[in-house]
Amino acid sequence: MASLKNIKIKIQSYRKTGTVTHAMEAVSAVKMRKTQERALAGRAYAAAALSVLEHLSRSLDTSHHPLMVRNLGFVNPNFGFTKPKFRTCLIIVTSDKGLAGSLNSSVIRRAEHEIAARNLGPEQTIMIAIGRRGAEHFANRGYDVRIRRENVSDDLSESDLRTITDELLSWHAVGEIDTCLVIYTNFISTFEQEALAHQVIPVTPEAVRETVAGIRPARGRYAPRSEAPVPPLAIYLVEPSVDQVLAELLPRLINIMVFHAFIESKASEHSARRVAMKSATDKAKDMVKSYTRHFNKARQAAITREVSEITSGMEAMR
Repeated sequence: MASLKNIKIKIQSYRKTGTVTHAMEAVSAVKMRKTQERALAGRAYAAAALSVLEHLSRSLDTSHHPLMVRNLGFVNPNFGFTKPKFRTCLIIVTSDKGLAGSLNSSVIRRAEHEIAARNLGPEQTIMIAIGRRGAEHFANRGYDVRIRRENVSDDLSESDLRTITDELLSWHAVGEIDTCLVIYTNFISTFEQEALAHQVIPVTPEAVRETVAGIRPARGRYAPRSEAPVPPLAIYLVEPSVDQVLAELLPRLINIMVFHAFIESKASEHSARRVAMKSATDKAKDMVKSYTRHFNKARQAAITREVSEITSGMEAMR
């Protein structure tokens, strides 16, 4: 049996660890509530905004817009029409820090699954990484992490992401990419998060419907109570023209999709970290109890041994 001194050191060590993880749990709980409220409040806005495009695409011919079809090439003033080898852009949303369970590894696995499913490699892929974990993972494997954002505030606004989406749209405009996916963690509940991938470019009606369907989870506390009725097909009169409206609307909707992925990921991150820290705190308490029992047994054994030695000495003196 270990010495009393060693057992005492372990008890003190686990108590200190439990104090630290409990403090981290408290901090994560505050951030979790804040980001969950923000994510839940943003779902209605994101769903309504994307539904506008869905309804437009059902009543108008929007298939000719460049952002709504796969890129076929572009006109080079020097060489005429060119069709380059297009690349796929992946927007990876992870956290900067660990201690959040399997949150980051789930997103990375989903990204690697999408890469494998499309037979992509580092040469055919451009990365936009929001969060250090995803950026480091793919940069270390030779991927072109073109844009990297770290230490992003939980209070990031939709307008703060415009620089990223503007850069993304410029790549598409010059024919560098033809497809873009955003890969993030969707918040289902405090104890459950799910890594998802949604198509951002081209903004097809199917991709929009899939994104809208994924905004509200199918299960969990925050799932819709009942199926929403399908709205009747509306007839839209668009002024000044369909092209001008889409030119203004589509970049905003792309920005909304990226922003929605960000706030969902933040809610998922702090929820996962709070659960992980609570689990670590409970484990530390269990270890303190276990080693306290070992300490008491060792102390009792030492006392019994000393009493036995005293008794034996007294018997020998008689």
